[in-house]
Amino acid sequence: MNEEAQQQFKAIIDQMALVYKHDSRPWMIGYSGGKDSTLLCQLTFEMLESLAPEERNKKVYIVTSDTMVENPIVKRYMHNMSAAINAASAKKQLNVESHIIYPEVKNRFWSLVIGLGYPTPEAPGFRWCTDRLKILPSNAFTYNVIRKDGEIVILLGVRKAESATRSRSITSREIEGKILTPHDSIPKAYVYSPLSEIANKDVWEYLLKDDGQSAWGTDNRYLFSLYQGEEMGEEQSVVGEVDKDKIAVTGNSRFGCWCCTMVKEDKSLKNFIDHGATELVPLREYRNWLVELRRTPEARDYRRRNGAVYLMKNGEFGRGPFTLDARKEMLRRLLQLQKSSGFELISEEELKFIDKVWEQEGDLTCRAVVDIYYEVMGVRLPWDQYKKAKYDQETLGAIHDLCEKHDVPFDLMSRLMSAVDNSKLYTRSSETTKEVEKILNQGWLHFDRIREELGNDITED
Repeated sequence: MNEEAQQQFKAIIDQMALVYKHDSRPWMIGYSGGKDSTLLCQLTFEMLESLAPEERNKKVYIVTSDTMVENPIVKRYMHNMSAAINAASAKKQLNVESHIIYPEVKNRFWSLVIGLGYPTPEAPGFRWCTDRLKILPSNAFTYNVIRKDGEIVILLGVRKAESATRSRSITSREIEGKILTPHDSIPKAYVYSPLSEIANKDVWEYLLKDDGQSAWGTDNRYLFSLYQGEEMGEEQSVVGEVDKDKIAVTGNSRFGCWCCTMVKEDKSLKNFIDHGATELVPLREYRNWLVELRRTPEARDYRRRNGAVYLMKNGEFGRGPFTLDARKEMLRRLLQLQKSSGFELISEEELKFIDKVWEQEGDLTCRAVVDIYYEVMGVRLPWDQYKKAKYDQETLGAIHDLCEKHDVPFDLMSRLMSAVDNSKLYTRSSETTKEVEKILNQGWLHFDRIREELGNDITED
């Protein structure tokens, strides 16, 4: 590393020490496992080690967000790093705590897609995932710290050199002469971006100094290898080669969810597979199947979750959530993938949430989740023995026949029967009436009348 870069990093560490000692506000760093957040944690460790033990008088929280659908290889790396950071902090008495945070079970990807039937995210504007999987858990952690300590300083590893867009974003938030700036949306939170002026070429050079050993005792060369094989863009590799194939490296990669449907092709997943992680091939195939399923009309209901029925400009019914049958097939294939890959892809917490949702939404057997799980995995879920069918198969067959005879959708009848059953313990009969009316008013039986009253108004999907 040239002398100019060395002086720049020394100046950053000196400034970080000044900001750290200035007040009692705890620090928080969002650690993704990527190169920039790793550099930020590395410099923070080095700053704390430069202080006397009695000066390390406030907490530094390093927070990793596990969306529960991370690339399994990256997930393992993130968890290992979090454990290593905690061990090193305890040994060196740095007052650093590393935490793994998760979305609430009701907001997890499979809870929403398989449980509630949410259509998978789609570019350009149907992106419900980031807020639920990352932002809400991170904000919840931040608010808890603020309630305990009054205020917080959030350190960001953003750099102007990452891209022109990032440069404009950082510059627009800077206040001349101020090191800390108020957070845009979180009261009592302040933002500190010590890396904003670091050049791309200097990031890897710093991380790979001292044979790539991190401040918490792990090998940054492994992280470097995770960035291999990306197509060269505006940022060219300047630190040479690391693997036996002498593959050039760029730090322009992003790690993401293995099941991301926002992109046409997941380049990060492809990169891992191209460089030997063949165990991820079935995950990519499942992800591609999800994309196709979203485009399959038969897999989608023609009502939105709020019951709205609508037409598109081409005169066809607009599509809403995935049907219960489609969700069952999603779960079956996901469990098959989990069993064959050895990766934990869906948790028992999520399965229990899905079980409850399906029962409320018309699974009259009450056993769809536990039976699919046993069929695929060969073992029973802990609550399997408590799942009793509301109706036997003979009764369900008779109901199905009557629905066909009188041209009543079986899905509608299932939901009505579930609503009545779920509200039967209310002391006021009006609760049951409300539930039944709510379902009947969801465009189930009288779309033609609704369309006539609206003047055959056609809306876009």
